[in-house]
Amino acid sequence: MIEFIQTGESLAGTPLLFLHGLGGDATNWLPQLDGLGGHTRCIAWTMPGYGTSPADGLESFASLAAAAAGLLDRLNCEQATVVGLSMGGYIAQQMALDYPDRVDRLVLAATTAAFGKPGSTFNEEFLGSRLAALDAGATPASIAEGLVDGLLGSNPDPAARANAVASMRRIRPDAYRQALQTLVTWNITDRLAEITQPVLALAGAEDGTAPERAMSRMVDGLGNATLQVIQDSGHLINLEKPDEFNLAVQTFLEIDS
Repeated sequence: MIEFIQTGESLAGTPLLFLHGLGGDATNWLPQLDGLGGHTRCIAWTMPGYGTSPADGLESFASLAAAAAGLLDRLNCEQATVVGLSMGGYIAQQMALDYPDRVDRLVLAATTAAFGKPGSTFNEEFLGSRLAALDAGATPASIAEGLVDGLLGSNPDPAARANAVASMRRIRPDAYRQALQTLVTWNITDRLAEITQPVLALAGAEDGTAPERAMSRMVDGLGNATLQVIQDSGHLINLEKPDEFNLAVQTFLEIDS
């Protein structure tokens, strides 16, 4: 069964489903589970292949979206506001396309409508480089610190770094390999207009992975979206600036503080 952490399960209203990024797990959302769980039901998953979650479902974004919808079924949630960071944002968008009745609203953080640079060789080079490192004996644990440091802003909170490094170190090499192969297939640029739910897009001002300009293009393609930039943050916005992240979500969802 899919591994998850839940807070506020007795609270009424539409729950929040949190989907982490490539190097993460449910623990990346602890600042949100703690900060928002007193106001609304919050569910953070560990995606297929990661942690104790079964590997089935990691092979495509359609299967990942189906797994997330299956978790909502298991928890008796007809709908959720889906909050996705980075690769989790890809899954959130896929859910909105494949299961529109299950997605009330979307919060898309540090994510885009396509991975890399469509029409270039970037995706192939990225995948080749990451897989070559794994073939040479690297593991998520051995590369965690370097990868996380490349995602953070210029003045990261040590606790944010420690959280992200710890989650990356826990990923099994085989799951990381499959996740990379799935990651580079992401491109729904031509389908953005099909996503009609209200969307809050959150960009880190210092994020070089999903920069503001790329997120602006995604927002322009969505029918009902606004973009908010979080200052002094890199890619891991929810960990680097949890108070600002939580306030933005609360304001968007009109959750009482």
